[in-house]
This record gives sequence, structure tokens and C-alpha cells, in this order.
Amino acid sequence: MRRHERGPSLITDAPRSPQDEFRSRQIRYVVMMLIRTLCLIAGAILISFDVPLLWLWLSLCAAGMVILPWLAVILANDGPPKDRHRMRRPTHRIDPGPAALPAQQAAPTIDHEP
Repeated sequence: MRRHERGPSLITDAPRSPQDEFRSRQIRYVVMMLIRTLCLIAGAILISFDVPLLWLWLSLCAAGMVILPWLAVILANDGPPKDRHRMRRPTHRIDPGPAALPAQQAAPTIDHEP
């Protein structure tokens, strides 16, 4: 029985708890939605003032309001990476045993003479 195949495990190699990982995804989602809200408010303020290159600023605000919600949902639903060992082939081989059937001896052929 092997106890330590890879050596001792370090506490820094331990995965994050699911609650901690979920909480960080929630915070990231809220921050991205706040940035989207700021884009909306900035767009409303820019319309009310005579700003040079207004079309550029409004297009940037609109892009932030469209792209950020999509990106926030994608990142909020993203979980931790999967273990690599799930993708590897098994290292142990199954012994197939003896050959399936032994080779048959050829039957004697009888030639007929005309």
C-alpha cells in the first residue's frame, strides 16, 4: 500500500473552499455590474453636455453597457478548473491472458487425378 505517491501535500496546494470561490465570483459580478452602471450614467452626462468627440465617448459607453453584462455572466458561471487526472489514460494495463484460439492445423488436401 502506497501512502505518499507524490510526496507530502502543502497547504498552499489545497483548493479553495467552494463558499470562498463562490463569494469571489459574486464580488466580481457586482463590480462588473457597477462599472456597467457607471457607463450608463457617464453616457447620460455626456449627452447633456457639449463634449468633443461625443460619438466616440457614447460608443465606448454603449460597448461597455453591452459587453460587460455578457462577460460578467460568463465569468460568474465559470467554476474552478478540472483536475488533470480525469483527462489522462489509465496507467495500469489489463493482461489479456493467453491467445484467443490456437492456430488450427491445415487439413490434408486430396488431389484428384483426371
